[in-house]
Amino acid sequence: MAQLVKLQNYISRYEKDIFHYPGQFSRMKKEKWNKTLNQWEEERFSYEQEVERIQHTEKTSKPKWRSLFTRKNKQEEAWPVENDKPGLPSTKEDLKHQFLDRLIAFQLKWASSTVSQMSFLDRTFLHDPILKFFLQRFPDTYLFMYEPVFTLKNSTMEGDVVLIKPQGIEIINLVENPSADTIFVNEERMWEITIRGNKERILSPMLSLRRTEQIIKSILDLHHIDFPIQKTVLSRTNSMLFEREPYRTRFIDKHRYDEWLQQHRQEVSPLKHKQLIVCDALLNHCQTIAVRRREWEEDDGSQPL
Repeated sequence: MAQLVKLQNYISRYEKDIFHYPGQFSRMKKEKWNKTLNQWEEERFSYEQEVERIQHTEKTSKPKWRSLFTRKNKQEEAWPVENDKPGLPSTKEDLKHQFLDRLIAFQLKWASSTVSQMSFLDRTFLHDPILKFFLQRFPDTYLFMYEPVFTLKNSTMEGDVVLIKPQGIEIINLVENPSADTIFVNEERMWEITIRGNKERILSPMLSLRRTEQIIKSILDLHHIDFPIQKTVLSRTNSMLFEREPYRTRFIDKHRYDEWLQQHRQEVSPLKHKQLIVCDALLNHCQTIAVRRREWEEDDGSQPL
């Protein structure tokens, strides 16, 4: 599960100490999962034993005169035996999905509050499908910035999705239209898509990707950091037609999506020190809007931020 280090201009625990929280998150996730899995296995075992006991009791206590009606009406039975405890995931895979969904809320808490400060979280992020996709489909070692607002030279700019990986940065812009057929890529300011046979024009995502790349390069240059940057236009629902891919740019459509995703999911490299240095530099140039927590406001002011 990728780690949400920055959400737009919300305050983040990671910006307070990027060298501490990524490792803490991975340890906590592992501990919580093992505990959740053990509890689930114990409850499943207890429930299965209880079901067997009840079925055995019903079988041995059934009156003989009712057995005739049971055989006669066997095909008319309409009440199947429930195999699952209400609210208890039926499989380990279902349990894993439930666990990961709960982790999203936990990540959003870390991405919108610290011990002493908080940002007012938009609750729609709890059900944001794009946010959920990036958090749940990538490894723990991917540090994820969702539409960060960068600040440089007294100006601000909203960036695209930024994945800070152990070996480099990937900037991603999603271009998806479920009702469209094909996206036609060109080097102009406007691209074209076909919707039910009709062509419509859309703004090229390369414009936003290049702006985000430029500001990230400026920040890294300012801190004398050399780190590879890759740009990706992603469409999980559409085909993309293009003559060539620009330098350090990939066009990933629905035909290349599975391969692209598996390449990321199979990433086995641990967190890198340079990766954390890069993330720290970027976080130091992100806008943050937050207020002091109420319990801190009621304090005498002697507590440090």
